[in-house]
Amino acid sequence: MQEEGAGDIVAQTITQTGLPDVSLVLGGARSGKSRIAEAIITGLPAPWVYLATGRAFDEEMQARIDLHRTTRGNKGWRTVEEPFDIAGVLQVEQGAPVLVDCLTLWLTNLILEDRNIHTATKDLLEALQRRKGRTVLVGNEVGLGIVPDNALARRFRDEAGLLHQKIAAVAGEVLFVAAGLSLKMK
Repeated sequence: MQEEGAGDIVAQTITQTGLPDVSLVLGGARSGKSRIAEAIITGLPAPWVYLATGRAFDEEMQARIDLHRTTRGNKGWRTVEEPFDIAGVLQVEQGAPVLVDCLTLWLTNLILEDRNIHTATKDLLEALQRRKGRTVLVGNEVGLGIVPDNALARRFRDEAGLLHQKIAAVAGEVLFVAAGLSLKMK
């Protein structure tokens, strides 16, 4: 049996106690999770960074992205649109409060481009551990419904569930949102 390395002990300690500056906000579509995540960030001094992971594959999604840009405007937010390298943005934005919206769109991007989800998740977790500054991550809880009828949808659901578990393990705070109300899970 191998001895635990110092890195393993640190990782276990972080998992048990959570990183105090990291929050995970989960919920269904239109549950109010982004609004609650924004309220957490805007409770801190500006400027804030909005790390948007969505991409427009059609006109309807482009309209949603445009609405989000307009809503945030320049009211203290600086938007960084990055569909793949969340970890890289978090490293650059040291000290600034960052809202990542959202993990499930990021996961979709990784799957559609056949990127290595394991490596990207590992990089994200390491960036969260090294980061100085408040970080709030938003994700859609997609595992509460029926079992999807195709392999790609089941893979997505499974990968999203695993990703959320890994983030929740290191987050100091985890909220679940439904009907605009949040329940503190951790």
